[in-house]
Amino acid sequence: MPARTFRLFLLFALLVAGTAAAQTRAPVQPVDRIVAVVNNEAITQQELNERVRLALRQMKAQNVPAPPLPVLEKQLLERMITERVQLQFARQTGIRVDDVQLDRALLRIAAANNMSIDQFRQAVEQDGVPFAKFREEIRNEIILSRLREREAENRVTVSDAEVEQFFASPQGQQKGETEYHLAHILIRVPEQAGPEIINARRARAEQALAEIRKGTPFAQVAASYSDAPDALNGGDLGWRPASRLPELFLPVLNALKPGEVSEVIRSPAGFHILKLNDKRGKDTPLVVEQTHARHILIRVNELTSEADAKRRLLALKERIENGADFGELARLNSEDASAAKGGDLGWLSPGDTVPEFERAMNALPVGGLSDPVQTPFGWHLIQVLERRHQDVTDERRKLQARLQIRERKADEAYQEFVRQLRDQAYVEYRLEER
Repeated sequence: MPARTFRLFLLFALLVAGTAAAQTRAPVQPVDRIVAVVNNEAITQQELNERVRLALRQMKAQNVPAPPLPVLEKQLLERMITERVQLQFARQTGIRVDDVQLDRALLRIAAANNMSIDQFRQAVEQDGVPFAKFREEIRNEIILSRLREREAENRVTVSDAEVEQFFASPQGQQKGETEYHLAHILIRVPEQAGPEIINARRARAEQALAEIRKGTPFAQVAASYSDAPDALNGGDLGWRPASRLPELFLPVLNALKPGEVSEVIRSPAGFHILKLNDKRGKDTPLVVEQTHARHILIRVNELTSEADAKRRLLALKERIENGADFGELARLNSEDASAAKGGDLGWLSPGDTVPEFERAMNALPVGGLSDPVQTPFGWHLIQVLERRHQDVTDERRKLQARLQIRERKADEAYQEFVRQLRDQAYVEYRLEER
C-alpha cells in the first residue's frame, strides 16, 4: 500500500477506534489557549490535546510504552510546528487541494473500509470528531504529500553511474541485497548550529543511549527523545534494503548482531542511535516467461474511426494468412515506432505492455496471429514469434536498486528541505505558560 494511503487509513483508524468510549464520556469543554506561534499562525492547547489523545491511542495499539505526558506534549508540539511550517510554505507556493479532489480521496478511503460515504461520515462523527475537521486533516495529508513530490521526489535523479557504483560496493556485490529490520532514534541538529547547541544535542543523544543501556525499552526511549517522524511507532523503520539506508549506517549495522544497539552516530542531520532487530538476504532467482512478439498499430483519430481501424487490420490479417510478409506490411502500415523494425517489439516480460495487449498476446500460440485488439493506443494486430523462460534477476536488481537509491535520495532531500524550513521559521513557545 502506498505511504500516503497508509497514513490516511491510519488517521481514520485512530479517529474511529474509540467510538464506544467516546459515547460514554461526559463532554469536557477546556478553556483553550495558545501553546505556540508559528510565523503568523497559532497552535492551541485544544489542538495539542487532540493530537496527544490520538498518539496515546496509536501507541497503545502498537504496544509502545508511552512517555510521561509532559515529554509527549513537547514531542508532539514540535511535530505540529514542523507540519504547520510545511503547510504554510505549500500554501504560499501554490499547492491547493480543491473540494472535488478531496471528495474523491474520501470516497477511496470509505470504499477501502467497505463503507459508503454516509457510513464513513457517521463512523467518524460517532467518535466526537466533526466530519468537517476530519476533511481538513485529509486535505492537509494530501498537501504534504504533494509538497514532498514537488520539492524532493520530482527533483531526484539516479544516474547509471550511481547504480553501477552501488553494485561495485560490498553490499551491491552480494548475491541478494541485504535487508535490515531496524529501529532508529534521531536527535536533530539545526543547520549552522553553534558548538553550544551541538554539544547540548549530543548530550541528549548520550542520555537517550544511557536510558537504553540501563534497560528502558528502545521504543519508549524513541517516543520520548527522537525527533524523527516515526518516533511514536517506537522508531521502527521496518525492513529496509541496504540501498535505501544512508551509507553511514551500513558499517554500523553490519557490525551489530540482532537485538544490539549502536553507539551514537553523527551525521549532517544530527545524532542517531540504531537498533538492529533482524537482518536477511534476498537471493531467490526471478524467472519469468517472456514473449517475442510483433504488431501492427492503427491509431484512431479524426480521420480514422474505430470501425475503419478495425476494418483495415482485418484486411491486413487476411493478406498475411494468404502469404503476405507481416514485417513488410508493418513497415508500410503500422503507426507505431516499431514500424521501422517490421513491428518487432523484442522480448516482452510480464507488465511491459498494457493489460489488453498482454492478455491477447498471452492467449496466442507461437506463430499465432490475433484478431484486431483494442487498447488505449488504438487497434493492434499481434503475432507471437517465440517464447522462453528467462532469469531476469539481474534486471530486477538493477531496477530495484535504481528505485531504492531514488527513494533514499528523496528521503534525504526532503528531510534537509524540512529542516531548512523549520530553521527559517519564527516560532514562539508558550507551552510552559500554565
